[in-house]
Amino acid sequence: MTLFTLEDLGWSEHFAQQISPPETPARVSGVTRNGITALALNGTIALTTPLPTGFYAVGDWVTYEGALVTRLLERTTTIARRAVGDTAARQLIAANVDHLAIVTSCNADFNPARLERYLALCASAGARPLVILTKADLASDAAEPEILRQMAETLAPNVMAMKLNAKDPSDVARLAEFCQKGQTLALIGSSGVGKTTLQNGLTGLNEATAAIRDDDAKGRHTTTARALRQTLAGGWLIDTPGIRELRLSDAYDGIEAVFADLIALSHLCKFSDCSHVHEPGCAMQKAVEEGQLDPLRIARWKKLLAEDLENDASSLRLQKRQNRKGNKTKKGKK
Repeated sequence: MTLFTLEDLGWSEHFAQQISPPETPARVSGVTRNGITALALNGTIALTTPLPTGFYAVGDWVTYEGALVTRLLERTTTIARRAVGDTAARQLIAANVDHLAIVTSCNADFNPARLERYLALCASAGARPLVILTKADLASDAAEPEILRQMAETLAPNVMAMKLNAKDPSDVARLAEFCQKGQTLALIGSSGVGKTTLQNGLTGLNEATAAIRDDDAKGRHTTTARALRQTLAGGWLIDTPGIRELRLSDAYDGIEAVFADLIALSHLCKFSDCSHVHEPGCAMQKAVEEGQLDPLRIARWKKLLAEDLENDASSLRLQKRQNRKGNKTKKGKK
């Protein structure tokens, strides 16, 4: 049985201020339909929950008594997306993450629009972003990986991008700097980009990997569930299943953070309600004409804003339907 201290698990003053004796904390390491597993001072424990397990994320801190969760502690960061399908529900991905590593490869998987989505997700969560570029050997020429790395760093403020060979221990050691004792790193990205290989290098595990398809550079899911695993560097890693469709949820602040350059330009436009298309005195269009701004970036920004607005509207419509359903139920009981 592996024994931990709270500090080993990533405990901080933020969580300490939320509990008082005799409450006992534990950190969620896995979530299933029927319950959760958690890491406590005496090792791994299985817990039942008073709330549906969808309310809990890998990385959460809870308090427990016996085999029952008694409280979910307030998170430092929450990584979530809009659930797949015709629903406005929010799907939790991970919690209390220090760095979110967005993994992409130097082939057809590299996509600025997708990276901006992930960066907006990261910014709205409050985590620090890393962009990890893998499989440089698949690039069309030797110079391309460095070009892609530089491009990734221009997509949002304070983004650090690095090229890594997931099978090279010295490269993996560079990433291990972000999951030292008390730190939590999460890996996110499409299937087949090397997340499982990175996980194996960081944790010493030997989980199976799968090949990617030649036609679209996509891979099969090798990670099927999120889990909190200890790294060889003493910190924690959350690997996530490959994401085919990332739909943002409640991400307006994150979108603003990623496109801070466009927000700054919008304040220089002649008209406060400028659509940035054809109005005279538009600072964005001027920047495009001068070759300082890619018009595709403006289009991607507008698309994400429209999507976020529609998500808000969908959430409001869902709430109204639930309220009507609740009112009908109350009337039926009278």
